[in-house]
Amino acid sequence: MTTSRTALVIGAAGQDGSYLTELLLGQGYAVVGVVRGGEATRLTNLEHVLDSIRLVTADLADTDTIIDAVATYEPDELYNFASVSFGPDAWDDPVRTVELGGLAIARLLEGLRSLRAAPRFFQASSSWVFGRPTRSPQNEQTPYAPVEPYGAAKALGDFLIRGYRERHDLFACSGLFYNHESPRRPERFVTRKITRAAASIALGLSNQLVLGDVEARRDWGFAADYALAAWLMLQADEPADFVVATGRPRTVRQFAEAAFEAAGLELERHLVLDPSLSRARGQVADLVGDSSAARSALGWSPTVAFDELVRLMVDSDLSSLSGETRSSA
Repeated sequence: MTTSRTALVIGAAGQDGSYLTELLLGQGYAVVGVVRGGEATRLTNLEHVLDSIRLVTADLADTDTIIDAVATYEPDELYNFASVSFGPDAWDDPVRTVELGGLAIARLLEGLRSLRAAPRFFQASSSWVFGRPTRSPQNEQTPYAPVEPYGAAKALGDFLIRGYRERHDLFACSGLFYNHESPRRPERFVTRKITRAAASIALGLSNQLVLGDVEARRDWGFAADYALAAWLMLQADEPADFVVATGRPRTVRQFAEAAFEAAGLELERHLVLDPSLSRARGQVADLVGDSSAARSALGWSPTVAFDELVRLMVDSDLSSLSGETRSSA
């Protein structure tokens, strides 16, 4: 498929941004990726497409540079995946979390409004806006109830998008993404901690997986499916916000069991529980999403099942660790 459209992707080097970049290139778009300063050595997710895209160096807080890029390249679509996305970081620096998740979005929307022809805008939001909801599963009508800085910042961004959409007629959408994983997920996230540990133990490089709250539940999907949902939202006739989720929650223990089974191991022989790693007060509840609206209006549905997702991640870590072992031999 060929198209003359241009898209600008903020956070293109991350998990979601890199999958979206691949999707857009496959659809024939010209793609401009915004990456953070000093990130030249951290473009692993984009290495295979670097010759096919343009890069702009900017932090999300550097709104003027991003708006200048929009004015220069005149994209038809603008996608924002940049934020503080690791829960503990939000409490370590709540001011920066709110700056990136809320204030930067306000400046970005105001900048877009000033353009002669504003691009369609997608904002990656989060299930964490629901905090501790009174109903499950959650959908687009579930009241927001964030309990920590990340969810509060995302909620502010969502409310701003609704306001600019209604008052200034911007084509702007929020995707309320539930947990989504892939081999590109950074290692500090619990899912990659688990799959990398399973691979390491299978290769004889270690012997233990240390976890905290293994009964915490999450609604896990495949990141590339969620990138597709973002693109579909900007292809719709009218802008709207959508919950994007699988609707199937699993515990951390179930994720670990699937990972160790994929590596040919028994979890209980290697699992060590450390209560100090358990979820602290002020964290979100066990969230599960109802994506009926996205399925109906956008024709979206998950394509990668839970066990297949976990196996993809374990296989990737097995390959990566095997390569590292050979290189150091």
